[in-house]
Amino acid sequence: MTSDEDDKPLTGTGPVNFDTMSISDLEEYIVTLKEEVERTKQVILKKKAAQDAATNVFKS
Repeated sequence: MTSDEDDKPLTGTGPVNFDTMSISDLEEYIVTLKEEVERTKQVILKKKAAQDAATNVFKS
């Protein structure tokens, strides 16, 4: 998860207490985590593309 102000991962949120969450809350939590994983994969792809471009510039 990220904060809106600086788009950095939130730290110090601690572990989630699953015992206090309903089934629908848990299902929603899974959806949120899957969205975050997909967003993270997209960031990785962009960073790899930038890194590859930089590598190609210095190889020339």
